[in-house]
Amino acid sequence: MRRIAGSILLSSVLLLSGCATDKRSDALDRTMLAYANAMRWDGFEAAEQFVDPKVRAAHPLTDLDRQRFKQVQVSDYDDGNGPVPAGENQVRQVVQLSLTNVHTQSVRTVVDHQLWKYDPQTNHWWLESGIPDIAPAD
Repeated sequence: MRRIAGSILLSSVLLLSGCATDKRSDALDRTMLAYANAMRWDGFEAAEQFVDPKVRAAHPLTDLDRQRFKQVQVSDYDDGNGPVPAGENQVRQVVQLSLTNVHTQSVRTVVDHQLWKYDPQTNHWWLESGIPDIAPAD
């Protein structure tokens, strides 16, 4: 009888942890899609809302950053193979952004190395790496 009870308990724990993993995975999928759409269609200021509020407070965007963001449109957002685990409640993703200058229509590519962290209490993923630096390389 104890063996059956132990098996039932173990099965219940595995099912619950599986549900938590599914919940986290679903939240990640929704967040990644929403962030890509924000970058592509709504601009960097909308995408900034995905950045962890603590990171935003510690590293606020400068006026120069905001002016740069207004000069470009994300014309392609290529997330390659998608996110990969990077530790407990963390994933990394490398994204190639094609940026089109709204004045000249010239296109350049920026590689964005993203680090996302999951907050299990709020079931929310936050971008820890911040908005990508799009300053032209010298």
